[in-house]
Amino acid sequence: MKISILKKVCALVAVLGIIGMASANANSLISTSPVGGSTFTTAPTSVTLTTQVALLPDGNDLVVTDPAGLRVDDGTITINDVTATIGLKPLVASGIYRVSYVLYSEGEAPLQGSFTFNFSSPSEITPIDPTPTPTETQKPSSSSWGTNIFIFFILFLALLIFIGLILYTRKLFRDR
Repeated sequence: MKISILKKVCALVAVLGIIGMASANANSLISTSPVGGSTFTTAPTSVTLTTQVALLPDGNDLVVTDPAGLRVDDGTITINDVTATIGLKPLVASGIYRVSYVLYSEGEAPLQGSFTFNFSSPSEITPIDPTPTPTETQKPSSSSWGTNIFIFFILFLALLIFIGLILYTRKLFRDR
C-alpha cells in the first residue's frame, strides 16, 4: 500500500516538473532598427523589432513618442513572421525618442519593454539619402540552453531529496 502511494507521488512530481519546464521558454527581442541607444542626424522612417518567436498578427502594440511625449508613429503596425514594423511621421524635434512595445506570440507570455534612440535634427534640412538604416543583431537576453540545464539539475536534485525524505520516513515508521 505504501509503495503504491510512493509511486503515485513520484509520478505526480514528475508530471508537474515537466509541465513547469514547458513554460520556461519565452520570446525575446533579437534586434531593433533603429538600434536602441543610437544617435541619428537623419530621421528614420520606421521602427522595426525582430523577435525569436513568430508574432501573432493581431493585438500587438508599438508606440513611438517624441521628447515631449507625443506620438510620432503613424499607428500602422505591420507583422511579418518574427518582425513588427511601424511607420513614423517626419521627425523634427531633437532629443530622445522612446519606443514602447507589447508583442504577442502564440503560447508565450507577452514580450514587453521599451528602448530609446536620439535624433539630432540638422540645422539645415537636406534630402534624405535612400540608404537603409543599419541594424545590429543582439544576443538574446537569456541563454535557453543554460537555463534548461539549470532547471533540469534543480529538478533532479529535488527528486533525489524527495526520494531521500521518503526513505527516511519509511525507516522511522519501521523502527517504531
